[in-house]
Amino acid sequence: MRTAVFSHVRGAVWLGFFALILAAWAGLFLLQVNAQATYWLVFAMWGLMTAAMMAPTLVPTLRTYRDLGHTEAASARTFASLVAGYLSVWLGYSAVAATLQIGLARLGVLGPGGSSLSWGFNAGLLALAGIYQFSRLKGACLSQCRSPMTFFMGHWQPGSLGAAKMGVHLGVICLGCCWALMALAFVGGTMNLLWMGIATALMVVEKLPELGRYISRPLGVFLLGASLASLLMAV
Repeated sequence: MRTAVFSHVRGAVWLGFFALILAAWAGLFLLQVNAQATYWLVFAMWGLMTAAMMAPTLVPTLRTYRDLGHTEAASARTFASLVAGYLSVWLGYSAVAATLQIGLARLGVLGPGGSSLSWGFNAGLLALAGIYQFSRLKGACLSQCRSPMTFFMGHWQPGSLGAAKMGVHLGVICLGCCWALMALAFVGGTMNLLWMGIATALMVVEKLPELGRYISRPLGVFLLGASLASLLMAV
């Protein structure tokens, strides 16, 4: 009986998590925001975008949390606390990104769809993201993202508050991995769902220990090549 209850609770929390992801994508589809919109509308768009794109990258870590936590991880409260702590970091990123988008739009750098109107600006963002792929900080953050069991063994905290703190810690690590790739939204367009889908798939795969090591550096080379192409277009 207890095992059956555990299984039902665990299924319910996973269902809620994936419902959150689907709701974020649906919200993005329905919310059409241009670069000249109010700050709060742009912030809402970025909040939905980071939830839709970054929550799927957390799935392997959540599976490990479930396996290590047993009854605690079966609790909807602790599971939700971990996810909330993680997403709070990306909500902070969204606030900064929304401010940047509003400012760039006022300067005429971004078009109505939130994408860059300047080949030079594109080149700079692509070069930044490409170079960051080879940085030690990126490598260190990716290493922790690819080894969630090692993270939890070293940073485990019980209860809802502990889960929230671990979620924030995981969010900071994930931010260290993906902030530059997320900034490429200004190249692909902040309301471009196709770009979001491709970028989400890349970030999910990059965090997988079996496959991620094979795409991280090639992705950096590709981004640097795209930067050079953009620079030539600007000349």
